[in-house]
Amino acid sequence: MDIAVADIGIAVIVAISGVISLVRGFVKEAMSLVIWVAAFVIAMTFSEAASELLVNFIDLASIRQLAAWGGLFVGTLLVGAVFNFILGKLVTSTGLGGTDRTLGLVFGVFRGLLVVLALVIALPKAIPVEQDPWWQESTLIPVFQNFEDWGREAATDVKNLLTGWI
Repeated sequence: MDIAVADIGIAVIVAISGVISLVRGFVKEAMSLVIWVAAFVIAMTFSEAASELLVNFIDLASIRQLAAWGGLFVGTLLVGAVFNFILGKLVTSTGLGGTDRTLGLVFGVFRGLLVVLALVIALPKAIPVEQDPWWQESTLIPVFQNFEDWGREAATDVKNLLTGWI
């Protein structure tokens, strides 16, 4: 039995995500996700006000807005990284490292599955992959396609939640 190239790719994505989360641990991975969402929300919410502070330095409004958005986004990521580092040291010092890593593995596998689901939903919309042999030969892609409606609904719910905050 031959394994399709797409199925190998799916397994690699899920495995890499799982191993990264195993090494980093659940707390750091979960906080990283929260920090990325916070950075996006902060940049979206405050970039217009921050761009006004740059009027004397950047003349072009679009570049000024981009600089403000990018500065807020990167700044939030940096502050979050320091917080995440301290939190990781705290988890390690409490002796919960093994549990944290095991939960991290589960989190990473789930994240990898969500990444694959997003790719299975988005790729056919962007490029005509459905006619390609590697797509058609996959046994895992149809499994992910069964979750497409759920993925769309979840993405819409997250979008509505985030836009409700902004």
